[in-house]
Amino acid sequence: MNEEHLEKHCLHWFRDNSWDVAYGPDIAPDSYKPERSDYHEVVLKRYLHEALVRINPHLPVNSVEQAMAVVLKADSLDLNTNNRASHRLLLEGVPVEYRSDDKMIHDRAFLIDFENLANNRFLAVNQFTIQGIKQPRRPDIVCFINGLPIAVLELKSPNDENAEIWSAF
Repeated sequence: MNEEHLEKHCLHWFRDNSWDVAYGPDIAPDSYKPERSDYHEVVLKRYLHEALVRINPHLPVNSVEQAMAVVLKADSLDLNTNNRASHRLLLEGVPVEYRSDDKMIHDRAFLIDFENLANNRFLAVNQFTIQGIKQPRRPDIVCFINGLPIAVLELKSPNDENAEIWSAF
């Protein structure tokens, strides 16, 4: 079994477990059906927006936009700080506020519905190109929940005895 076969097996596993599967070049910025405006973007904004509306139907439109802005903006130049902040938003929701009957309401916009998993969109994308600081990267599979990249899988051939973590992505 080579790496390409392993990737196909993984994608079948995702499909068998009710994930949608897409081929990265098919949804790339320069494709016929782009899901992001450039290769620097890693969040699939349309899916995130749809999920925010679906999971938080009580929130007004401007609160959904507030939540989107918070999720898409890194607060720090430090990766660990941003990862902790993103993790907190995933678990606790994004703080939003809006006016209702002349009262200011402080609420949370949830990014993932942990109570009703069917309310989420699970998507595995293979060969998803990301433009980094130095050069483009193309992990084998990126796992998205509601448009948010949650995991990266870099596969190596199980037949390659010399495969190691340092030769991966």
